[in-house]
Amino acid sequence: MVNESAVVVFDDERAVANAGVMLPALLAQRLGLEQLIEECVDLGDRPGAANPGRKVMTMCSAMVLGADCIDDCDLLRSGQTGAVLGHRVAAPSTLGTFLRAFTFGHVRQLDRVLGLALERAWAAGAGPGDERLVIDVDSFVGEVHGYKKQGAGYGYTRKLGYHPLLATRADTGEVLHIRLRKGSANTSRGMLRFCEELIARVDRAGATGPKLLRTDSGFWAKKTFVRLDRAGWQFSIGIRMQPHVRALVDAIDEDAWVTLEDYPKTSVAQIAETTIGDFRMIIRRVRTLSQQGELLPSWEHYPFATNRTDDLQIVEAEHRQHAVVELAIRDLKDQALAHFPSGKYHANAAWTVIAALAHNLLRWTQKIALPDATTRTARTLRRRLLQVPGRLARSGRRTLLRMPARWPWRQDFLTALDLIRALPPPA
Repeated sequence: MVNESAVVVFDDERAVANAGVMLPALLAQRLGLEQLIEECVDLGDRPGAANPGRKVMTMCSAMVLGADCIDDCDLLRSGQTGAVLGHRVAAPSTLGTFLRAFTFGHVRQLDRVLGLALERAWAAGAGPGDERLVIDVDSFVGEVHGYKKQGAGYGYTRKLGYHPLLATRADTGEVLHIRLRKGSANTSRGMLRFCEELIARVDRAGATGPKLLRTDSGFWAKKTFVRLDRAGWQFSIGIRMQPHVRALVDAIDEDAWVTLEDYPKTSVAQIAETTIGDFRMIIRRVRTLSQQGELLPSWEHYPFATNRTDDLQIVEAEHRQHAVVELAIRDLKDQALAHFPSGKYHANAAWTVIAALAHNLLRWTQKIALPDATTRTARTLRRRLLQVPGRLARSGRRTLLRMPARWPWRQDFLTALDLIRALPPPA
């Protein structure tokens, strides 16, 4: 029974609101992220230009705890929370001034930090090495409200917002590359340049095994096919049912269609293949059951182009798995990209890259420190490992971080802490 007469006071200077944030904070120290940001980001003599490393790491630390606006970063200044971070904490007003100082070139500097951080994390054990790397490219609408958001517009969802483009790693959910675009941007806008930067970034990070890039039909372009093929990448890219594509599909012999036995029982699906230009085209056609349990009379067709030579059913099944990109998008929207906090476009572009860096810190924490565990959502990781209340104390010249007794995921936390501490410090 709740004691209604209990006196509530906020006066414990030793309390740590989210003591588990020390895990990604310690990993960021081992990767040398603050110093890396100091070396790469230079805002010149613009207001708020000083100490970019401290400011970006403040936002990263708040974002891994679920912050979705600048004011949420103030939670790091409660009690002794700042003592477990390894960096000084900047005030929200300072962070706002800092973000508004960004231009397009400065955002590109921050994007370079994301690429270099990827190299360091993969070298520390999070990378695929010579194993196969599957990358999914997609876009989403980040909805905003109000009419003072520079660059926001109405896209294909008819909702006001921005239209970021991102590439994620299929097995871990890391964001390998991200680019904020105006809300009215076409889905495929900037895709070729994005792919060129992605190819170079992954190579620099040390991925030497086979690579597969998957996208939906919004990114269909022959130039993209040719560029990926020339780089030695495999691709699996959706194609829109334009008239010449439909003619190719209609020309397929009826006996060539193979029924998919593992498809959901609410539909009947069949696959077949032909060629489009120099590449292989695989088509899945689906008839869905109506509410009365009867098959609808017409087929819906989902073609995609690929340069893979594997078995038809394997290629088609792996292309369907492109949907895992939505899990990374869900995590981003559940954290910092629930909102775009500034009225300035480039401030929001910088916020987007920092959000990807914070998201990756969570992914790397699990990949490096709990490599055998099931990949969890960001919300689950926060609830189990980060949002643990604590209290700093000193005993026998040692600093103790006291956590709640009988915490269900105590062993996971201690295992992760030991493995991160075992990483070598930055050069």
